[in-house]
Amino acid sequence: MMNINEDVIEKIAIDVGISPPELTAAGLLALLREKKRRIMVERLDILTLYNVISAEELEKKVKNAEIPEHPAWEDLILVENLEASIAAIDGDIKAIQKPS
Repeated sequence: MMNINEDVIEKIAIDVGISPPELTAAGLLALLREKKRRIMVERLDILTLYNVISAEELEKKVKNAEIPEHPAWEDLILVENLEASIAAIDGDIKAIQKPS
């Protein structure tokens, strides 16, 4: 990826009519929202595979032997990790949006 210096950021900010800090914040928000969207799609794909709507419901189905433990336990761990990633991204988004 190319190195973007302050002059490039300044030029783009002027071109789009916002300040460089606003441009940086907008870029970060767009990146984080897209990453969150991709993670949410992956989470939904896994939950849909087991016809559940939450990690808790998936865990309950595994514990009640309604679905096979393998690979459901591994998928449950993955869903929980994806949910943790979503929470972290939400925290980053809030930090960016917080008034200074």
